[in-house]
Amino acid sequence: MNLGQIVDLQREYFYSGETKTLDFRLRNLQKLRDLLITFEDNILMALSKDLGKSNFEAYASELTMAYEEIKLATENLSEWMEPIAEKTPLMAMPAKSYTLFEPMGVTLIISPWNYPFLLAIDPLIGAMAAGNTIILKTSRKSKHTSSLIREIINANFDPEYIHVVDNEQVSHDELLSYNYDHIFYTGGAEVGKKIMQDASKNLSKVTLELGGKSPAIVEGDANIGLAARSIAWGNTVNAGQTCVSPDYILVHASIKDRFVRELENALLEFYGPDPINCTDYANIINKDHLEKLVGLLRGQNIIYGGEFDSNNLKLAPTIVDGVDFENKLMDEEIFGPIFPIITYTNLNEVLYKVKTLPKPLALYLFTENERTKEKVMYNMEFGNGMVNDTLMMVSNPYLQFGGVGYSGQGGYHGYYGFKNFSNQKSIMEANSNFEMKMKYPPYDGGALNILRKIK
Repeated sequence: MNLGQIVDLQREYFYSGETKTLDFRLRNLQKLRDLLITFEDNILMALSKDLGKSNFEAYASELTMAYEEIKLATENLSEWMEPIAEKTPLMAMPAKSYTLFEPMGVTLIISPWNYPFLLAIDPLIGAMAAGNTIILKTSRKSKHTSSLIREIINANFDPEYIHVVDNEQVSHDELLSYNYDHIFYTGGAEVGKKIMQDASKNLSKVTLELGGKSPAIVEGDANIGLAARSIAWGNTVNAGQTCVSPDYILVHASIKDRFVRELENALLEFYGPDPINCTDYANIINKDHLEKLVGLLRGQNIIYGGEFDSNNLKLAPTIVDGVDFENKLMDEEIFGPIFPIITYTNLNEVLYKVKTLPKPLALYLFTENERTKEKVMYNMEFGNGMVNDTLMMVSNPYLQFGGVGYSGQGGYHGYYGFKNFSNQKSIMEANSNFEMKMKYPPYDGGALNILRKIK
C-alpha cells in the first residue's frame, strides 16, 4: 500500500469507533510499553550509533521519560476521558453542561533527529491516549534509530492504526499532501512555517515544537558553582543538540571571572582533559552540522575547548568569551556544545534586550533573590522556565512542554499531551420535561423585564 491508501485506511478505521474505547487505548499503550522493554538494548545501541550516546545518557534522556509518560497515561486515562461538569447560566436552565475530550482523527507526527527515540514516542503516546490513528515520520539523519522504530511499530501494530513511513520512499512534500486532522511537528522554524502553510489547505490543527535561542541568566547573587555545573551539563547533554539547551549565557559582571573558572572546572570534571575521546560525551549528528559549528567558532575568542574530530564527529565543549548580541553566534540557535558568554551590569537592560528577540523555548535563571525570580519568571515571555537548574523541567510529565511565538505553538506531555491530541467538545443537555417558552416569539414587555433582572 502507498501512503495515500494508508491514510484512507486509517480514516475508515477511526470512523469505526474502535480507537475511542478506553480498553483499546489502555491495551495498546501497555503493548507499546512491553515492546520498549523487549527492544531496550536495541534502542540503546541505535542511539549510540546515531549520536554516540552512552547507555546511561540514552536511557535517562529518552527511555525513562517514555516509560513515565506511558505510566501516567495508563493510570489516569479513565479519569481524563470522563466528562467534566461545567456551570450552566440561569438563562439556560434547567440544563446541565459538560466538556468531553474526543480524538481528533488521523494524526501526523513528524519527529526530529536530536532525540530520535523520545521525540517520536512521546507524542505517539499522547496521540494513542487520546484515541487517534497515527502516521509517524522520523528523521533520515538518525537512520539507525528511525529504522528500528519503523521495524518495531510496523511489525506489531496494524497500519490502519499506527504506521511509520519509509524515509527513503516518502518525500516531505508527498507526506504533507494528504489530509490530516492534526499535524504535530518537532524541528526548525522554517520547516514549521511550511507545515503551517500546507496544513492550512485542509485547516488541519497544527502543533509546532521549534526551539530557539534559550538564555541562561546568572545573577550576581547566584550559587556560582551550581550554576556553572548545571549549565555545563545542560549544554553538553547530547553534545548540546537539545532544543532547550542554554544557548547563550548572560553573566553579571561582578561574578563573570569566577563563573567562567567554575564552568571550566565543571567541564573538566565531567569529560576530562580529552573530551573528544570521552565515552560519556555524545557526537554531532553528521559532518554538515559539525562543519557549521566549527565555522561559527572561526574568529571567536575561544578561552576553553575548540578541538574537534571530523572523523568521529566530535566537538569539544567550547567557551567563547567577549560575545555581544551582534556576534554571529547570536544569529540563530547554535545546537551544539558552544558556550557564548555575554557580560551585563544592569539586569533590567539585558531583560529588555532579550524581550526584543524571538521568544525562546526555555529560559533559565540562577539567583537566590525571590524578587528577581518573580520579576523574570512573571514578566519574560518564553515557553518553559527553570530557576537554579537547566533542562529538568522537561522531565516532568505533569508540566506542559511547548513554545510560544517563534519557538512554537501548542504543548504536550502527560495530561497536556492527551488534551492536545483531543478536540475539547462542549455539550449542554436540556431538560425535556421543562420548556422555557419565554424565549419564543412573540415577545412582550414582561419577558424583557425578566431578562433585565438577570445580571
